[in-house]
Amino acid sequence: MVDLDTREWLLTNGLGSFASGTVSDVRTRTYHGWLFAATSPPSGRTLLLSHLEASLELPNRVIALGTNLWGSGQIEPKGYQQLRSFDINPVPKWIWGEDEWQLSRLLIMPYGLVEKGQGEDTSVRGFPPLRNVSVDKKLPPFSASSFCHRILVQYRYEGTDAATLRLRLLIGDRDFHHQQKVLPELQFSQLLGQQQVCLQAITSHNFGTPWHLRWTQGEYQPDTVWYWNYGLREESLRGLGDREDLYSPGYITLTLKPGDAVTLEARVGFPSELQTPLTSETFAEVVEAEQERLSQVFGWGVTEDMGTNQFKIQNSKFKIWNFPSSPSLPHSLTPSSPSSPLWRRLLQAADQFVVYRASIAGPTVIAGYHWFNDWGRDTLIALPGLALIPQRFDLAKGLLQTFGRYCRYGLIPNAFPDIGGEPFYNSIDAALWWFETLGLYLEATQDWQFLAEQYPVVQQIYKAFLGGTRYNIHLDATDGLIGWYAPGVALTWMDAVVEGQPVTPRRGKPVEINALWYSALCWASRWAEILSEQEVVADPGRLAKQALRYAQLAQQVKASMQQFWNPQLGYLYDTIEPDDRRNSQIRPNAVLALSLSHCAFSQKQGQNVLDLARSSLLTPFGLRSLAPTDPEYIGKYNGNSEKRDRAYHQGTVWSWLIGPFIRGWERFYPEQPLPFDWQPLLEHFLSDACIGSISEIFDGDQPHTPRGAIAQAWSVAEVIRHVKIK
Repeated sequence: MVDLDTREWLLTNGLGSFASGTVSDVRTRTYHGWLFAATSPPSGRTLLLSHLEASLELPNRVIALGTNLWGSGQIEPKGYQQLRSFDINPVPKWIWGEDEWQLSRLLIMPYGLVEKGQGEDTSVRGFPPLRNVSVDKKLPPFSASSFCHRILVQYRYEGTDAATLRLRLLIGDRDFHHQQKVLPELQFSQLLGQQQVCLQAITSHNFGTPWHLRWTQGEYQPDTVWYWNYGLREESLRGLGDREDLYSPGYITLTLKPGDAVTLEARVGFPSELQTPLTSETFAEVVEAEQERLSQVFGWGVTEDMGTNQFKIQNSKFKIWNFPSSPSLPHSLTPSSPSSPLWRRLLQAADQFVVYRASIAGPTVIAGYHWFNDWGRDTLIALPGLALIPQRFDLAKGLLQTFGRYCRYGLIPNAFPDIGGEPFYNSIDAALWWFETLGLYLEATQDWQFLAEQYPVVQQIYKAFLGGTRYNIHLDATDGLIGWYAPGVALTWMDAVVEGQPVTPRRGKPVEINALWYSALCWASRWAEILSEQEVVADPGRLAKQALRYAQLAQQVKASMQQFWNPQLGYLYDTIEPDDRRNSQIRPNAVLALSLSHCAFSQKQGQNVLDLARSSLLTPFGLRSLAPTDPEYIGKYNGNSEKRDRAYHQGTVWSWLIGPFIRGWERFYPEQPLPFDWQPLLEHFLSDACIGSISEIFDGDQPHTPRGAIAQAWSVAEVIRHVKIK
């Protein structure tokens, strides 16, 4: 594998469907394939089309262009040896070739959320064009009347002689977390039509997801065969199932003259007479439509050159957003150079996480690809970078509205279920992050009507934390701080659990939870004052009294936050435990406590915390989750599931934490340059791991190898939030 380029690429469709693979075209993960369809958006992700195995027949020889790693460790065929180039922009493109021939392949996954009856208007409710949207206007509900899961592939041939291209279908019907195996009861039906074939799995009288493949030219030959024992190297390294069997129902053969192209489309569902005919121009039209959609979302010109992936990063080009320490955001969040290719790619990366959830008929955010669904905490932390900085205010509003609507017991869901299920309320901080994010949205938009609509949720959360709620979450009346005391659960973002026990037990009063609580009280006091002055409420006197109560409790909490100060270390205790002991481990939660809109700590305390975090936690890719000097520190995130879970928050670097560090630094060292070089993280974004996205985590030890999910929403969002491009 040393000579294979196993960097990855990712395509998504706004519904949870995705396509992914490697630069060298070898499949190394269970999650590699060309059509994982989210049959219950964004869940129910099912592998249908793995790939097309291509071979090119020239007058004197046959060249196999595929690259397969088998369970034996053998690589056969070795098509990567003919691979001449790969580019991700504007869509993934491979070029294989030698002196006398060249074959290119392009892939695109069109946006799948389609409103019927809109004519030429390509906007989607919940994601309308944003540049002229008034946030005071009531937006239509986020909904969709049709879903479309598909991927298009185009091959183009150049050469001195005509050639024959053979494309063998490799397919499946399995959950995206599991591998497919040959089973006697697993059969596939196929029905051949005019330049199209309909496919469906059948297992013990159960029918799988129907889909079809169509093409612009060529002849299809049924030729059923199983290919056994593909090896999945990344799954081997993760201690998971690492063998896959794929089914081939047949192959397509066509003759290509120099300059000829063939376009194919794989689409979920049976063919329909309403489908647009597939032509030689279809692929280019879909690429143009996607650029038009992005133009509407982000307000850039469709015809402007996106550039190539091979430009030099100059660190001097990157500056930090001036995120003020006071609870206010600048009304203009547009970057100074929205046409910058790098800025556009960051926004495109952010857009991959924004999806529609059918079970709530609303917007949500995939936490990461490949294996995460949507998570409440992650969504709310990522929201400023995904929605506020790009001025997607309707999206921000829709997300906040959805979470507010599902508030129960004073808690915000940490995860939504599929249709018919109940949300999961297993987080102490999601409700507090909702406060913080709502505050940032309101400061950016001055949307006080929306505040009036959401204020009952504000009161519900406040009363639940005050009087107690699930997991024995409640306020300590002696100091005003918030804690939880239920054993065997992990309710903060450090939530890894092994054999029923939290790896980082943080029962009691965690520092960032109480920092969020303090900021929430400050927000609530301000909001009550604002609403008392608005004409949208009936009893301004009552609101003025509420504002005073919130402010008084906030002052108590601010004073009590000094219990977290560790004078010997010059840092913040991570947790005040149920028996009142203090946990003095050096963790990034202290930095989180400095980064919120309202901060309870002094200038000197903040500087001391940042100095120690800089020397102990800061890396070129984010903050470590535990200082290397700690005896519990684990510097590498590898091995089987248990080993990885034990390392997850015990030293592993989290790139999203660079955002809180920057916000803390801007607040407490406003005149000092940021001690962080953007270049390594941006080079990672441009050309490492998943090209065009940012990994979830990195090893705590050098060289800080990227790990975990290959594309993570809050990792991308925090870079967007703070990097400014000239």
